[in-house]
Parts: sequence; C-alpha cells; structure tokens
Amino acid sequence: MKNRRFVLSSAAALAGVMLAARRSQAAVAVATPALSTEERALHALNRLGYGPRPADAAAIAAQGADKWLERFLGEQLEPRRLPQPEGLSARLASLEVLQLGQAELLGRYREAVKAAREARREQAQGMKADADAINAVRDKIRPLVGQAATARLSRALQSPAQLEEVLTEFWFNHFNVFAGKQAVGVLVADYEQRAIRPHVLGRFRDMLGATAKHPAMLIYLDNAQSVVAGYEPPQRARRFLAERPQFKARVPGGLNENYARELMELHTLGVDGGYAQRDVTELARMLTGWGLDTRKALVGGTGDLFAFEPRKHDNGSKTWLGQAVKGGGMAEGEHALDVLAAHPATARHLAFKFAQAFVADDPPASLVQKLADNFKATGGDLREFTRTLIRADEFWSREAYQAKFKTPYQYLLSSLRALDLQPADPRNLLAALAQAGQPLYGAQTPDGYKNTAAAWRNPEALTQRVQLATTLGQRSGISAEKLTSTLGASVSEPTRRTLATEPVGQQVALLLASPDFMKR
Repeated sequence: MKNRRFVLSSAAALAGVMLAARRSQAAVAVATPALSTEERALHALNRLGYGPRPADAAAIAAQGADKWLERFLGEQLEPRRLPQPEGLSARLASLEVLQLGQAELLGRYREAVKAAREARREQAQGMKADADAINAVRDKIRPLVGQAATARLSRALQSPAQLEEVLTEFWFNHFNVFAGKQAVGVLVADYEQRAIRPHVLGRFRDMLGATAKHPAMLIYLDNAQSVVAGYEPPQRARRFLAERPQFKARVPGGLNENYARELMELHTLGVDGGYAQRDVTELARMLTGWGLDTRKALVGGTGDLFAFEPRKHDNGSKTWLGQAVKGGGMAEGEHALDVLAAHPATARHLAFKFAQAFVADDPPASLVQKLADNFKATGGDLREFTRTLIRADEFWSREAYQAKFKTPYQYLLSSLRALDLQPADPRNLLAALAQAGQPLYGAQTPDGYKNTAAAWRNPEALTQRVQLATTLGQRSGISAEKLTSTLGASVSEPTRRTLATEPVGQQVALLLASPDFMKR
C-alpha cells in the first residue's frame, strides 16, 4: 500500500511536469515537425497493435525503423502469412470452447440451467438438493466464458498479426453482444471466431450477414423471439405446452424491434442515417423468422443453429426506406442487408467510427471522407478500407501521434507486452479489467465500449492504473532502463528526467503510470 501511495503521488507530480512542458512547448512552437522514423514505427505498434515488446524494439534497432516499418505494414495486411507461435497454437488448441459447435454449446448451457432449476425446486420443497446441480451454471458454463477470454487475451499478447487482433476488438465492439445475457456467454467465443475474426479484412457485407445469423446476436437482441403477429406454434408444440403450461411464457408473442433498430442505428446507417420509426418496424417484419433451430441442442445435435422458419415470418407487403418490398421469405432479410451494407450513410458512419478509433477522438473530416469514399468504391472491402487508413497522411500526422487515451483493455495489454509478461492464468487480468469498468465481453448495451478519452480519463481510472502498474512492475523483474528502451521515443524527455530522480525500485511502476504510457 505504501508503494502504491508513493507511485500515485509521484505519478501526479509527473503529470504536472508533463503539462508544464507541453505549455512551454506550445508557447514557442512555430511549426509542427513530421514524425521521425522511430516515432512512425512506434505509432504503428501502438495504433495497429497493442504496443511494442522488447523483441520489437530490438528488431527496429537491428533493421532500421524504415525497413522494419515497411515490412510490418505489409505483413499486417496479410495476417495468414504470419506463422503463429507454437505456444499460442498449443494454448488455443487446448481450449474446449473453440472446438465445440453451436448446438453443443447451447446444449451444455441448457443442461446446466435445467439441472440448476430442478435442484432449486427440490430445495424449495424441503428436499436435499444436489450441490453440483445447484452450481451447474457456475461450474460448467463460466469456464467456457473464461476460455473465450483466454483465447482473446492470448492472441492479443502473442500473435504477430497484431492488426488482426486490433481489428477484431474494433469490429466485435461494433457488433457487440453481452456475455451476461442468457446463453450468449457460451456462444461468444464462436461468435468472435466465426462471425467477426474471419471478416475483419474481408467484406463488410459478409460480416454483417454472419453476425445477423449468429445465435449470439439472435439471442442478445431478441430477433429469435420476433414473429409475425398472431403466430401459433405447430400442433405438436401446442400439445407439449398444454401438458407443460410453465413453458408457455417462452413462446414468442409477436414482433420484436430490438435487432432491427440496432442494425440500422449502430451496425450500418447510424443514428442520423435518414430513417424513421416506421422503417424500424418494417425492417423487423422483414427479419421475422430469422431464428434458431433449438431442437439440435435438445437432442444432442451438432452444427450451426441458425434457421429460417417460414411459419414465423411476416410475408405481407412492406414499405421500407421508401421502397416497396413484396413478401419473399428469407430473401427479404438478405435484401435488407444488401441495401444497408451499400448505403452511403453506412459508409459515412463506419468511416467516422474507424477514424475515431484509430486516429483521434475528433477525427479529421478529410480522413473520414477518404475512408467513406473508399468504402463506397470498393463495395465495403475492409482490407482496402484499412489500407486507406494506413496510407493516409492524417494517420501519420504529428497531431495524431500519442493523441488517443488508452482504454483499460489497451492499457493492460500494452503493459503486459512492454514488460514481456504472459500470465498463464488470465483470471487476475479479467478481474482487473472488470474493476476498471471494461470487463471483457461485458458491455451490456449494444453500442459496446467507448474509445474516447472522455469515457476513461478520470481520477478513479488513474488510481486503478497506478495499482495495476505497481503490481505488474513488481512481478516483471524488468529494469526501468530496459522498459524505457522498449518504449523508445514514446517516452518524452520530461518523463525521462523525472524518472531519473525517483527511487530505482519505483521507476518501472512510475513509467507505466506516466501520462506518456497512458496514451497511444
């Protein structure tokens, strides 16, 4: 505790020194210098990855920053060509959640919930309930969610395809699902691995379709429960419900607009995309019947769960975004996704979000326009979309350098990479993220986590980061000299001078808690 108080007070003093230095520089500045070659290399590592490791710093020194950066940028846009470390491959192969299919995952969830429900009923009746059954969800389901987090963190820390990892984080957050809702937790690893990750450098329309049909999204935003008005289950199901009236509440009761609303407001057009409430309702009608074949999970089946159910679909005529839409079954929903993916408002909305995440909280309008134009010209080719960002002068500007404040997730990963730490057990890391307000897969609302400084830069966040910096600094065994060498030009001269006056045993924690390291 004494060490943490010391680091906190010293970090506050360091922040004051940095602020004074910046004011002094601003007073005398007459021109904005271009980034040096070393700054460009570090900028790429911090924006297109989760920060430098000691091995990266050594490679930059050995190859020269220009050559290293040219190779790095070329490799990052072709991640399949980068060999995965054996240790990472072995760890991913050991995670059961990555090997199970959707039906098996949902089946496990339902078995655990059923066992827990029956055990609680027995307990309420005064009977001795099975303790294992009562805790079935905790003991059988939470480990699968933990494995999903282990996979994400392991890849972010160890994968050489850093851009792929950063893009996976961005697009998962864009198409956010909350692991705490019903069966979403057991499906979140499959969602990320199959609906997000394969498409981050592919086509936006493919990712849009993959998320729309994934059971995690169908459950999270309730489209699996959205049916035509007046829907009646098949006769066999009605007989089942007559014998088990406690299950009647699970029968879909009508139209649900949740997914249709977020599909337009968050996933594609944006809140100012030129649609009205009527369009939300009509889109929800077009997407009725997009649901799950839950029978696979009930009978121990395998494979994917998405199924279109014509009985649940509203096949009437609609008017959506000013266009007449005839009843066409599942084709209506596919048509809607085609229109939304190609809409100019979608290009603008995605361009702004992308530029904000990778360049500045208030991104340059010129960059947003470049990205939007590229998105429209390429039909939503996300590799070219990303390439446009990387080639843009705005990305490499002095104004963009160190201009983003790290989220808790980015801060944790960049700390571990800089210290070359690879924890075997992620539970403490996940607890740290939860304490910092960004539990992995824990954003409850469809808009996901914010990536701006206003969302994360506050006194409480600083205190939590100081605590984490102190803990990691003590465990790493790395010297402040080596850490400073790894971080290179991202550590300013005022920070270096201030650190030199502090006790050696506190310097690593102070550097991790410094304003310089809080930014990327």
